[in-house]
Amino acid sequence: MADIPQQLSSRHLLGIKDLSLKDIELIFETADTFKEVLNRPIKKVPSLRDITIANIFFENSTRTKLSFELAQKRLSADVVNFAASSSSVSKGETLIDTVNNILAMKVDMVVMRHPYAGAGVFLSKHIKVPIINAGDGAHEHPTQALLDAFSIREKFGEVAGKKVVIVGDILHSRVALSNILCLQKLGAEVMVCGPTTLIPKFISTLGVQVETNLIKALNWCDVANMLRIQLERQDIKYFPSIREYGMMYGLNKKILDSLNKEIVVMHPGPINRGVEITSDVADSKQSIILNQVENGVAVRMAVLYLLAARK
Repeated sequence: MADIPQQLSSRHLLGIKDLSLKDIELIFETADTFKEVLNRPIKKVPSLRDITIANIFFENSTRTKLSFELAQKRLSADVVNFAASSSSVSKGETLIDTVNNILAMKVDMVVMRHPYAGAGVFLSKHIKVPIINAGDGAHEHPTQALLDAFSIREKFGEVAGKKVVIVGDILHSRVALSNILCLQKLGAEVMVCGPTTLIPKFISTLGVQVETNLIKALNWCDVANMLRIQLERQDIKYFPSIREYGMMYGLNKKILDSLNKEIVVMHPGPINRGVEITSDVADSKQSIILNQVENGVAVRMAVLYLLAARK
């Protein structure tokens, strides 16, 4: 499309709310190119040679950190990994001091995960290099939403007009909010489904439908994105037991086969098999969970490349 700009409108990726539709389309078109690269025998390009990127994770992460690191190395960037649990942060050093010390080592870009909402926005006001939010508390996780939408686009050809239900712990999920914002910008209809205790009161202001009956939600949708229960962020009990949650909101093959149409199943991971989704669903032909993992590297390559180009 000729009218898509060649650079992002923002110098950071702090949240989906900061991206325009044209920004998202540019990221997807760039990711298409990088996905071709990932399927070549030699999977590396020199696009970010001489660029140094710091991955600063104040919260545990396996998949997102690995995906970013792989994306950075595929682009030939130099990578510095920083884990807060083994750093001076545990000795009382502030966020700004920590990052400024890293930037003093001539780092060109920061990928940050932090347990507090808005940490990336706060940091962007104090440092001059591009920041990518790899998840801030229960607020946003923009690259996860981008790779999820990219995977839907890959499956159907487009996102516009598709009906997507996000099932599970909406209240504590950064993935849910970013997905809602991203899917709506791309023209999809969005519904959330889960126990009323796990659906935030403000959700209706986002223009999404709310359903507490899983079967009704699944019969409505084209795509079901199954979220895990965020037990580590829950300070009180929101439902009687994990077993009861699984019985009410877990997706199994029997339910999948009983629907009035074939739907696509997604999951941002890590999967709690037997809770929100059973193994025979996760590994079924209707699941695109492994496609999401593969697309995550291509989408993150696109975001890194475009932000570095804008610098």
